[in-house]
Amino acid sequence: MKDSGWPNMQKLITTAEKGILILIAIFTVYSVCSEMYKVMSTGQITLTDLLLMFIYAEVLGMVAAFYKHNRIPITIPVFIAITALCRLIILQGKGISTVDLIYESGAVLLLAIAALVLRWNPSMAAAKDAPPLED
Repeated sequence: MKDSGWPNMQKLITTAEKGILILIAIFTVYSVCSEMYKVMSTGQITLTDLLLMFIYAEVLGMVAAFYKHNRIPITIPVFIAITALCRLIILQGKGISTVDLIYESGAVLLLAIAALVLRWNPSMAAAKDAPPLED
């Protein structure tokens, strides 16, 4: 017996996914505007502000990649994680313990190696034979 509700469930999940991604894009643009306002009102920009703006740009790029290809390449979240960890290290400044710095730097290195492996072997990043999501 074939389950007749499955196509409707797939459509519901796909619609919810696209709606959530639209919300993510809207919230990201709002956050960019808030950050720009903060920078303009203080009259100074720091490296952490630039890294935060870069994270926002990567999030918007991830949403755009989904709408263009109907999937999110795994390398984009890896790059976002690398940028976020670098921002964390900078925010902590000189007060960070040596052990924490080693762990966080090791995490950046591990993520960079993962991104490199994914670039060398694209078949690991995404299934090219996978059918795109249906509208």
